[in-house]
Amino acid sequence: MQVHETKIPGLLIIEPDIFSDQRGYFYESYNKEKYQKKGIPSDFVQDNVSSSVRGVIRGLHYQLAPFAQAKLIQVLKGKVLDVAVDLRQGSPTFGEHFPIELSDDSHLQFFIPKGFAHGFSVLSDEVIFSYKCDNFYNKDAERGINYKDATLNIDWQLPENEIIVSGKDKVLPAFNESERNFVFKN
Repeated sequence: MQVHETKIPGLLIIEPDIFSDQRGYFYESYNKEKYQKKGIPSDFVQDNVSSSVRGVIRGLHYQLAPFAQAKLIQVLKGKVLDVAVDLRQGSPTFGEHFPIELSDDSHLQFFIPKGFAHGFSVLSDEVIFSYKCDNFYNKDAERGINYKDATLNIDWQLPENEIIVSGKDKVLPAFNESERNFVFKN
């Protein structure tokens, strides 16, 4: 397994060791001891799986502290553009976003620590999206940022006429109006 740092402190790309032969492939999608030795400190308590069709954008979502969640993300089927936005006050990359393409072909995983908003767009006909969280879902702490925010200016890699967004996500506030309570720690 290889772990790659990104331009945003704390965001990590994980490249698992894949064992392939004529039958298919095998890889460990998570091994607590190995991941912690590689600097991924989270104790995951909840696994989530979603299925979506091409054009769906989910996000940008997060939970306020003390209910914030670190996430370990992977795509089991299909392809997405996954995006994390740094919401940590005092971070050298505060307000910046990092996009990465995740797919069932690459098997890449994306670790997003607490203090980030997260979203993804579906680039394949269908996607099965899986992620581990290190804190439980808390409806009262749930917040979000509008996917069309002009300050963030995220290219979701979809034509406007193909985008499918939930009613709830359509009315999320702009980045500058969003509530957040995260502080960057070196």
